[in-house]
Amino acid sequence: MNDLPLPAHKQRLSKPARALRLLLSVLDPRAYLHAFRLINYYNYTHVIPRRKLTLGEKARISPTSAFSYPERIVAGARLGLGARTTLWAGPARGRIVIGDDVLLGPDILITAASYRFDDGGPVTAQAMDEADVTIGNDVWLGARVVVLPGARIGDGAIIGAGSVVRGEIPPYSVAVGIPARVVSSRRRPDSLGEPD
Repeated sequence: MNDLPLPAHKQRLSKPARALRLLLSVLDPRAYLHAFRLINYYNYTHVIPRRKLTLGEKARISPTSAFSYPERIVAGARLGLGARTTLWAGPARGRIVIGDDVLLGPDILITAASYRFDDGGPVTAQAMDEADVTIGNDVWLGARVVVLPGARIGDGAIIGAGSVVRGEIPPYSVAVGIPARVVSSRRRPDSLGEPD
């Protein structure tokens, strides 16, 4: 006797059933109410905060990026900010300072604040610890990198996709992992063209 479950198949709707589903979704007022919620979210996470950022010239910012406490976020010239990236400065003093020619891939979180967890009560009711985040010039953060409060990433560093950065990453280092550790280094621009 075979105890394996029977395979399941996705139900396929007929053309009339798909047309009815479309009609009902267009007439459903909840869809329009949800659209207003999305507009509100976009407005308070991107549109309004973007006006308060301090940005250098020629910044390229994804329209899906989000900012918290933007008055404490400073970025240099030619910033490339990837899709769905969040820059979250501290609510009181934690700053995010980004140099020139920095490239941030998609889905990155850079935060200068984090909730305490040992003060009792719900975590969201507890105070936050804050520490400045500094990212040097010519830095590249791969997709889904998380940069924690107090991190310092030196000029020319590369952080591999999915890494978590805390502490200090030296200049011209390649770092990967959780937590990010240096695995290699880059040539400094002043050494290009010289024989090894």
